[in-house]
Amino acid sequence: MRIEVLLLIAKQFWVSIFKSRLLHLVMGIMVVLLFYAAYSGVSYHDQNHFRTDHQEKARESWEGNPDKHPHRMAHFGTFAFRLKHPLSIFDFGIESYTGNAVFLEAHRQNMVNFSEAGFSTGILRFGELHMAMILQLILPLIIFFIGYSAIVSDRENGTLKILLTQGATWKEILFGRSLGLLAISCLFIFPFIITTVVLLIREGHTTPDEWGRLIMISLAYVTFAFILCLITIVVSVSSRSSKNALLKLLGLWLLMTVFVPRTAQALGAHFHPTPTKLEFRAAIEEEVIEHGDSHDPSDPYFNALRDSVLKAHQVGDVSELPFNYGGFVMAQGEKIDTEIYKKHQGQLLGQYRNQNQLTRWLAIVNPYLAVKNLSMALCGTDFESYVDFQSQAERYRYNMSQKLNELQMKYISPKKLSGSEGKAHVVDSKEWKNMPDFQHHYLSLAKTLGNEALSIGSILLWLSLSIGMVVHYSKTAKAI
Repeated sequence: MRIEVLLLIAKQFWVSIFKSRLLHLVMGIMVVLLFYAAYSGVSYHDQNHFRTDHQEKARESWEGNPDKHPHRMAHFGTFAFRLKHPLSIFDFGIESYTGNAVFLEAHRQNMVNFSEAGFSTGILRFGELHMAMILQLILPLIIFFIGYSAIVSDRENGTLKILLTQGATWKEILFGRSLGLLAISCLFIFPFIITTVVLLIREGHTTPDEWGRLIMISLAYVTFAFILCLITIVVSVSSRSSKNALLKLLGLWLLMTVFVPRTAQALGAHFHPTPTKLEFRAAIEEEVIEHGDSHDPSDPYFNALRDSVLKAHQVGDVSELPFNYGGFVMAQGEKIDTEIYKKHQGQLLGQYRNQNQLTRWLAIVNPYLAVKNLSMALCGTDFESYVDFQSQAERYRYNMSQKLNELQMKYISPKKLSGSEGKAHVVDSKEWKNMPDFQHHYLSLAKTLGNEALSIGSILLWLSLSIGMVVHYSKTAKAI
């Protein structure tokens, strides 16, 4: 192919499209949608200020406790708040349907609560307007409407014959029109990326990780647009009329964005059902009871544990041990409860991942799903980012509980048999301040890209297939 001819055809297509007043109207509508989506994104991300404030208040409440028995502090507990990723201003993902705060206490793993969906009306199920949604749903429609007649209309009015007789090849025509259509598509994509950059700088988010994610997002959407442009040209050159080409592309849009994703979600939920919240908690409680209750003095398991500890230290009573036996029992109970919870939580997450797996594999045949999954992951609003927060909160809860159990073993007299009142059976309040506060850390870019290897592979596969289809039709296309 001759580069100068390729660029000339692309420029000619660009100029011809810009003569249409309809394009200017569409661009105006997209600008309005951009401003609205950017405003929604800023308002959405501003919730971080409230969450940070509540995290600080929870810490103040924790540190404000007086001298107290460690086990009382373990049940006093604290909160962990999930911070929105800076790039959530671009793609909300599943954020509105997942919780953002969890109460952390000993012997109990609470659910992450207070999702946006829980406080909103049913209208939320129709989706929220954010920048990624516009590029995923509306941009393909714009590309299809602009490019559906790129080749077929020239065949209908005889222009193709003129181009071919003047020395242009089919490959130059098809790729030239594809590049022209891509250039127009970038006029819609770049304002969204630039707006995101401005908002990130405004919020003070300028870390290498965030810029790396934004570069990956930009590449993903430009590549997605190029795939759509190539497909549009293929449909146009293979259709006998402009009307036929438009109907094919509209059908393809409905298939990509509505039918396949909805069907995949419904099938995933049908074949991999999950227990209700009550059933999940009941299953954990039943297994905990089977393994022993650390709060029950007559529990057979912990009776046997006590006897083995007394034998190991060669004493006849727990009051003669060199540490507080109550703290030791609580530590063992916490360890057992946590292992049981991890097992059930792992099974539940496995079911959710199985539900999502069909959608993830369908990304191979649907580039829309591939770019959607990758976009959510890069913006920290996907399922794996939510699960990572749960894991961080649970690790903090377990370490906090075990640290308090250690304080009880170390500082509370072993001769204390019951109760927790009196200065002899409390720990200095400075110990609460010495315990670190919960800090939410986002998934690294490397980990995120590893999780979305299938989506990245799908996008690259579709790019190769689209180019291959254009090359194929450049050999078989006819001017009449």
